[in-house]
Amino acid sequence: MSRIFRSALALSAVFFAFAISACGDSVPEGQVAQVDNLTIAKTTYDRWFKTASSSQQGVTAPDAPGFKKCVAAKAKAAPPPVKGQPKPKESDYKKQCSQEYDQIKQQVMTFLLRGTWLEAEAEKQGIKIKDDEAAKAFEKARKQAFPKDADYVKFLKTSGQTEADLEYRQFVQLLEQKITTKIQGSAEKVTDKDIKDYYAKNKEKQFTQPATRDLLVVLTQDAKKAQAAKESLDSGSSWVRVVQQYSTDPTTKQADGALPNLTQGVGNKDLEKAVFSATKGDIVGPVKTSDGYYVFEVTKTKNRTEQSFKEVKDSIKLIITQQRSQQALAKFGVDYQERWRGKTDCASGFVSPDCSNSKKAPASTIAPGAVTQKAPTGQGGAVPAGGGGQPQVPQQQAPQQQAPQQQAPPQQQQPQG
Repeated sequence: MSRIFRSALALSAVFFAFAISACGDSVPEGQVAQVDNLTIAKTTYDRWFKTASSSQQGVTAPDAPGFKKCVAAKAKAAPPPVKGQPKPKESDYKKQCSQEYDQIKQQVMTFLLRGTWLEAEAEKQGIKIKDDEAAKAFEKARKQAFPKDADYVKFLKTSGQTEADLEYRQFVQLLEQKITTKIQGSAEKVTDKDIKDYYAKNKEKQFTQPATRDLLVVLTQDAKKAQAAKESLDSGSSWVRVVQQYSTDPTTKQADGALPNLTQGVGNKDLEKAVFSATKGDIVGPVKTSDGYYVFEVTKTKNRTEQSFKEVKDSIKLIITQQRSQQALAKFGVDYQERWRGKTDCASGFVSPDCSNSKKAPASTIAPGAVTQKAPTGQGGAVPAGGGGQPQVPQQQAPQQQAPQQQAPPQQQQPQG
């Protein structure tokens, strides 16, 4: 365990309290959950619940089980009922408070449990964060979000969070990134045969551009009118005049007969056959198709092009590498969730879908790279993020109750591999 993590614990007395326990599968008194041989203290839960449910408007957090303060705050903040509508009852407000309480509780438990999973997984993988690495990443993210120190100090005061909270979350995010990097690196290496097979299989679809033609057309449902249009064009009449007189297709008529970028292999086969066998500048038709009778002239041609294997070899290698990295991460994500959920017991009243003693399945399978780790933020918003620019490994969502007025350090965008 790094010094920055120990420092975070010292700075916040009610922060993550992990303790070795010999109580088997039971959760020790004063703890909300046990993951393998690590426990999460009730004081830790209380702190994050308070942070998650706080607001700049001063609305009281859902105070279970009676919710008296919460009900009073909601009643005070409620607008007058619309004429003809009944005034909300105290039981209505209490139900809202109860629902909010359960939602925040589940989110906080998800955050705490998955944070513990990450710590335990990093230890299992032999992954460590050096003190200076974590400190530099945190400081970089902080300065990007708050160029002025005074704004950062204000954020800490208004958000209800401590620097230790933010440091810990930065620390965990770095663990996510390092785990992701290691799993991606374990993917099967790409061989020359893999690249050649991919090229052969996807040559037509990905590495070939079909031939195209630009046309001037008259389209009508009447064969005699189509023939009259052809004769008029042959006698020297302009396309604009002939199209306006004979065409019944509103799209090409509005464009004075222009039909650009007709692609070989796509669209009406009868028209395509005639077009791609015609000579540029010749007036052709009438051609009978399922759309009607066409008279056309090819005005521009573009032949089929094909990228060689040599031209796309490096791109294909990157594509396959990314695919295999994502597959490795997806496989790891399923195994990761199953393993740690199986080792997670939660105390009565704090059972969430991530607990092995929960009757509910997790809301979603952890999909590496899908969601950046977040923590309870209340009024303060997100936490500093930074580091290696890798996709995140476990989804570690947590409460975000209020849209912040003062922007918190932004999450850096992660590539999706």
